[in-house]
Amino acid sequence: MFTEQGPTLRELAVQALSSIEHGYDLLAPKFDRTPFRTSDRLLDSVAGALRPLGPFAAGLDICCGTGAGMDVLRQVCREQAVGVDFSAGMLAAAASRYAAAAASPDPAASPDPAASPEPDASPDPDAPAAPAGPPVVGRRGPAVSWVRADARALPFAPTFDLAVSFGAFGHFLPRERPLLFTQAYAALRPGGCFAFPVMAPPGPNSLLYWTLLGFDATMRIRNALWRPRFVMYYRTFPLSAVLEDLGRAGFTVELFPLTDLGRLPDGSPRARLVVARKPRDV
Repeated sequence: MFTEQGPTLRELAVQALSSIEHGYDLLAPKFDRTPFRTSDRLLDSVAGALRPLGPFAAGLDICCGTGAGMDVLRQVCREQAVGVDFSAGMLAAAASRYAAAAASPDPAASPDPAASPEPDASPDPDAPAAPAGPPVVGRRGPAVSWVRADARALPFAPTFDLAVSFGAFGHFLPRERPLLFTQAYAALRPGGCFAFPVMAPPGPNSLLYWTLLGFDATMRIRNALWRPRFVMYYRTFPLSAVLEDLGRAGFTVELFPLTDLGRLPDGSPRARLVVARKPRDV
């Protein structure tokens, strides 16, 4: 499906009937050839909005997957960029393409998702949370490293100036969101930022509204009838509730319109960047 190099319908079905972790382990070698990968246009927009808020020394990509968001950290962080995910398969795919980019003769090269080599071996699903390899230091930009861990139990001291996350919040139930935000808060230095984009919700007169509503309903039925559960919902991250949970976690929050991604008919932006800052005096 999607492209000739992408996953087949059967492979997607097997993934959907697996746990979240195992499903992404299976999908990892072909994930960047699906529309599920965060678009370069969105990544570039976020990077542009973050630059004036820096400089940042160390950055963390929470639920990094195959590392698309790490491209943002490589642009705005000077010293270190760390990707954390609980899927060993996704981390292996990310490490492979970044190692290839670091070895490129072009010093400005970025990892090419379509050219990513597949991992040599299947990941060990029982492996403990641990670095997925030594830092990859390219000819320019920060040192890049990978850590396998659950975002609800991050194994980091408060050493990061910036944390980001892209497209992963649908894998957390609303009741898990406060813990997720508390973990991001704990990994940041005083004054550090937790940033992520949010899209304006589609209205009921749009096809996308009913598509997402149908998808979430299907997933709820699937999870009621099948084990293990696969938590993935599109309509469980309303901005008002998210802002409340960020405030309770200790953040002060600003919203920055990503106007280069377009505007709605009423003039409001299609996307915003949420920037939650940890107080400097803690």
